[in-house]
Amino acid sequence: MVTNIGQTIKNVESKYKKDLPDFTVGDTVKMMIKVEEGDKVRRHPFEGTVIRKTGRGVKGTFTLRKISFGEGVERTFPLNSPLIEDLKVLRKGVNKRAKLYYLRGRVGKSARVKKAE
Repeated sequence: MVTNIGQTIKNVESKYKKDLPDFTVGDTVKMMIKVEEGDKVRRHPFEGTVIRKTGRGVKGTFTLRKISFGEGVERTFPLNSPLIEDLKVLRKGVNKRAKLYYLRGRVGKSARVKKAE
């Protein structure tokens, strides 16, 4: 029996698909992630700017950047990660680039992305 490869991929991806809101590069996002400490699991907030989105479907990832105690912190998450418990878009950003790596070298107000009208 010959099956369509595209249909097989869709069937596999449908099992792991998460219902996340639509967000793009430049948006400010707040998410709750699961953190294991010993035998306990707690929810930890992580709020930052999306500086990169790659891939699609099950293989898609995004990178969030935030400034914590004066240090830049970046974390990359798979779109369908079981660690992501909740994700909210706080602010839509306007940008003309697909990757915002230039934010790594900026501090303060210059490290912000313009707010969408």
